[in-house]
Amino acid sequence: MAQLILAGLLGYMLWKLWTDRERNHMSAADARRLLDLSASADARAINDAHRRLIARVHPDVGGSEELARRVNVARDTLLAELSRRS
Repeated sequence: MAQLILAGLLGYMLWKLWTDRERNHMSAADARRLLDLSASADARAINDAHRRLIARVHPDVGGSEELARRVNVARDTLLAELSRRS
């Protein structure tokens, strides 16, 4: 019985890791489109665009949690791409 519970728990943990990874992935092109940035945007432009957009879509001001999450993922994606290029 304990093995069955452990197997179920392990399966759930693997499923959760997989789905979280999929939810937090965005292509750089999609991220630039969402934040309305050019391919040459620097870190300051990325953060400024993120700040302007998140102020409009944050759940605390009546926005959507999902959209706020996507805006954050877009910022993280572009900053990670920028650091890889440097």
